[in-house]
Amino acid sequence: MKRHSIVPAAERQLLNKTSFVQTVQQSLTMAYRGLLKIRRTPEQLFDVTLQPIIFTLMFTYIFGGAISGNVKNYLPVIIPGILVQTVITTSIVTGVQLREDMDKGVFDRFKSLPIARIAPLAGALLADTIRYTIATVLTFTMGYIMGYRPEGGLGHVAIAGLLVVVCSWAISWIFAFFGVISRTASSVQGISMIVLFPLTFLSNAFVPADTMPNWLQWFVKINPISHLVTAVRELTNSGTMGGDLTLSLVGAALIVAVFAPITVRAYMRQT
Repeated sequence: MKRHSIVPAAERQLLNKTSFVQTVQQSLTMAYRGLLKIRRTPEQLFDVTLQPIIFTLMFTYIFGGAISGNVKNYLPVIIPGILVQTVITTSIVTGVQLREDMDKGVFDRFKSLPIARIAPLAGALLADTIRYTIATVLTFTMGYIMGYRPEGGLGHVAIAGLLVVVCSWAISWIFAFFGVISRTASSVQGISMIVLFPLTFLSNAFVPADTMPNWLQWFVKINPISHLVTAVRELTNSGTMGGDLTLSLVGAALIVAVFAPITVRAYMRQT
């Protein structure tokens, strides 16, 4: 007769009382699980591999002549914008995959293991930083192939890439919250698109704010995406760190401070 794998609730609570170090180790193990999923289904990387290439080519050659006179002059404007738009959009996948795993009962099986209950959620969020890094590297590589030469130097380019990854990781907590509370993966994607697309396209990512109608400029200038794009441009094109960098980091910290606790609380109730 087969033994049941479900651990009684009281015993499971005792097993799940892990230390901070153990929780970190278990989260890293779950992050490695996420990387194994990517290796076995590499099509999951299509959005972070094809999107930077397609968007860079498309927007550069469509808008380059009209906005900057030629493609070469437009590259310092569009590459930081494409970078932010691509990596931020990629963070939607965090919530979608989280909802899919919950629907498939993956997290129910994790409950029978002697691990911290937060480890699967933390591991999923950590694994997605690899996706953000891939998108960042490909966007800069595509820009270099097209003739983009950041005057800020390699060091400031690396800082700009790290800034985008950190901010995208912070934003992924919002979509993780949607993933926990939504009923289906498709609804997570739909809600996320409604929230994210106006923020990315109604920003200075693709065109200067002063070319837009006056009634729209006020939103573009206070849009957090615009501050992030400006910070990346300052780092890559001139090697400077201004107020937009500080605002972006503060904004990322506030998002984590607000959404991490409520996401964890909702996740604990669901699992």
